Parts: sequence; structure tokens; C-alpha cells
Amino acid sequence: MVLPLVAAAVCVRLGIWQLSRLHQRRALNARIAAVRALPPLELPAASPVDSLLQRRVRAHGVYDFAHERLWRPMEFEEQPGVDLVTPLVLPGGTGVLVDRGWVPSPDAYHVDQDLFREPDTAVVVGLALRAPRGGGDVDPAQLRDSLPYPLLPMVVQMLPDSPAHRRGGPMRWPAPELSEGPHLSYTIQWFSFATIILVGSAAMYRKRQREKRLAPTA
Repeated sequence: MVLPLVAAAVCVRLGIWQLSRLHQRRALNARIAAVRALPPLELPAASPVDSLLQRRVRAHGVYDFAHERLWRPMEFEEQPGVDLVTPLVLPGGTGVLVDRGWVPSPDAYHVDQDLFREPDTAVVVGLALRAPRGGGDVDPAQLRDSLPYPLLPMVVQMLPDSPAHRRGGPMRWPAPELSEGPHLSYTIQWFSFATIILVGSAAMYRKRQREKRLAPTA
């Protein structure tokens, strides 16, 4: 019975750990929801970039369509497509990447970008998100040397309430969902494993004890 008890204890400990992770995720989601509910902050801001993440921001400037990048591949409702990520040059000379939205692309790689251009001067309201690392064309670290202006290490994702320049323009993505992840299901799974081990081992132990009592009679 020692080995089953040790195995069950390990499963219980893992279940408690996943339960702790669930509480941490819920607390993080609550903080993010509170940050998203704040009024939009004007860019560029004096606050550190990390403090702006997941917050609604507002920026006005001029789109640099000459350095627009495509985020490939991006699927929407099982349709292949790409995201249009365009630098917006702010009045102070700093740039920020703006995810203008999704457009269809048969091969999820090429698209006629001129069809989805918006007015050069724009006021952008969106969600400040962490720029993807290793994202190729949309990685600010890789874009920095090719742009004639400094680039903020973030991407401003335009939201569905952002106006499109015309019907058929880029489809704005909704804000990223605040998911609790698989921690609850993992918690139930580990506790279930512990229960199965204990119940199964106890049943096997009783069966063997019964067989020992009946052995002399047989």
C-alpha cells in the first residue's frame, strides 16, 4: 500500500498546484479587465511600455504604408488570410505598429495591399499588446534597422468599434479572450487520478486479504 499512497499524494499535490495556477490566472484576468476598462491613454506616453500593455490607447499620426508588413498566416472562420500591420508615425517622430485588421488571402501569404489602404492621416484607438517575438515581418526588433524612426515595442490592435475606411475594409479583431486555461480540468484530472489509485488499491488489498483467509480452508 506504500507505493499507491505515495502516488496518490503526488497526484493530490499536482492537483493543488493546478488549483493555485487557476487562482493566479483568475486574478490576472481580473487585473487585465480592470486595465482594459480605463479610459484610452494618448500615445506616446511617459509611462513604461510594459505598463501600457492590455490598455486601450489612442494615437494620431500618419501611416507609413511604404513599410507596411503582413502577419502571415492568419485564419478567420476557417478562411485563409493575413493581417495588415502598418507603422503609424506619431507627432514626436516615434512610430508604433498598428494591426489594422484581417483581410482574405487565398494562399494566406499574398494580398493586394493597395485595395485596403486607409487615409494617410489617422486617429487610432486600440488595445496595446506585446509585440510578437520572432514574428518575422511584424517583429519590431527586426524592423528597427529598416525604419528611419524609432519604434515602440508594442502592437496597437484596432478593435471592432474602430471605423473601417469603407465597406469591405480590414476586419478588426476582437480583444483577446481572457481565458482561464486548462487549469480547472487538470485539477479535476489529478484529483480523479488520486481517487482511482486509492479506491483501486484499497479494493485490491481487501481482495488479497480475503484470499489469504480462505487459503488454509482451501
